[in-house]
Amino acid sequence: MILIDISKYDLEIKHHVFIQAMKRGINPDLIEDTLIKGKIERFGKHGVKFISEGSKRTIICVGQIIGTKIKIFTIEEEK
Repeated sequence: MILIDISKYDLEIKHHVFIQAMKRGINPDLIEDTLIKGKIERFGKHGVKFISEGSKRTIICVGQIIGTKIKIFTIEEEK
C-alpha cells in the first residue's frame, strides 16, 4: 500500500468525473472520501488509482500524478 498525503499536491478534478458520477448515481462526497481515505495503486509512469471499497460497491478514481499536481480524469464503479 502506498501512502500519499494529497494535501501536498494541487488537486484537479476534471468535469468528466462529475458527469460520470451523476450517470452512475455516485454522490460527489464519495469522490472526496475516496481521494482522502482510499487505497492508492500506481500504474504506468504517472497513473494512479484511488480505491474505496464499500460493502455494496467499490469506487475507483483514476488519474495522474505529474510534478505537484494530481489530475483526476475519470471515475469507475464495481459492484
